[in-house]
Amino acid sequence: MGGYDYDAAFCPHYHRAAELVGRRWTGAIIRALLHGATHFSQIRDTIPDLTDKMLTTRLRELEAEGIVDRTVIPESPVCIEYHLTTKGRDLERAVRALNEWADHWLAGADRDGNPTSA
Repeated sequence: MGGYDYDAAFCPHYHRAAELVGRRWTGAIIRALLHGATHFSQIRDTIPDLTDKMLTTRLRELEAEGIVDRTVIPESPVCIEYHLTTKGRDLERAVRALNEWADHWLAGADRDGNPTSA
């Protein structure tokens, strides 16, 4: 698929994906959406220290990339919901893999992976 050279030291597709998902707060937003948050306030409240401005910026970027769909529900007051697209939901494997790596190497460990005292 796509003619990737997995043996090459640099892959432009991988680089673009890592830059996109690796932007500050983006991975946490995708994780919140994977866990069922759909409203702006739910996403914001799930992620400590995430500002409204940054959440708005990241949601717009994810929408522009086709990872998030924004749906306006015309009720009073207007309700806006965010959902991952098929492309966005396909990131679940990567999020799980990163979570497993973080649990193994970062939870209760120093920078070298050595256990820290509690």
